[in-house]
Amino acid sequence: MKYTEVTISLSKLEPFRDILIYNLGDEGPYDSFSEIPQGLKAYVPTEAFDKEFLEQTLDELKQMDVKISFSVQDLPDKDYNEEWERQHQAVLVENFCWVRAPFHPHRDDVKYEIEIEPKMSFGTAHHATTYLMLSLLENEPVEGRRVLDMGSGTGVLAILAAKKGASYVEAIDVDEWAFRNAQENFQRNGVEVNALLGDASLLTTDKHFDIILANINRNILLRDMSAYARVLKAGGTLLLSGFYEHDVDTLQEKAESLSLRLVQQRSRNEWTALKLIKLNNI
Repeated sequence: MKYTEVTISLSKLEPFRDILIYNLGDEGPYDSFSEIPQGLKAYVPTEAFDKEFLEQTLDELKQMDVKISFSVQDLPDKDYNEEWERQHQAVLVENFCWVRAPFHPHRDDVKYEIEIEPKMSFGTAHHATTYLMLSLLENEPVEGRRVLDMGSGTGVLAILAAKKGASYVEAIDVDEWAFRNAQENFQRNGVEVNALLGDASLLTTDKHFDIILANINRNILLRDMSAYARVLKAGGTLLLSGFYEHDVDTLQEKAESLSLRLVQQRSRNEWTALKLIKLNNI
């Protein structure tokens, strides 16, 4: 497959490099990234390269007082997924969870180890939002409970829930590549998770969960939070991430209208995760 390389220079690296990786990779067609001292290199299949989308994404950061320049070049045909795998690093989350690829070493000094085949699906714990969600799950009582992972990506959150003893785990993602990658990762980690391809329309009233995990983005969370609330049991937990600190008030206002009370907030590199409790049935 032929790839196009976009080299992006930033006047401020953090958190703007992470924001770009999230926006280009989660909401766009870019499937691998390489950090460089002045910013990053982003790779996209040449047939999927859209200059207008790239410029719109960069313009959003320019409004945050960041100076940005970029250059584009087509690259010779080779396996860039393999190239990315060589650079992929394992992640230790709060000293309790080790997220690694098959080619990284095993660790005996952590409570949970998750093996993720890095095939570009979002959710390898490198991004702050995935890290935050995993860290919130550390102290969440999961054993014997029903868990839903919305926008599951690689399935890393669903895997941790299953390893912590959930009685039932369901993982839903709208992207077919992520759906298939997650199925492989569930098998690789020896966990039983019901993987579904689709979106919040799959959340029918006959489904009920004790814990819902949703690491997506602000607009989807606002759109679908009512669907999450309908299938979340009274007293159940909703963990959200995929948005910035300045989005918290908007999300909290929506949550309160659905009888969801904010009980915990964590941030990392200006990204934020929230823990909400459902007060009663709606």
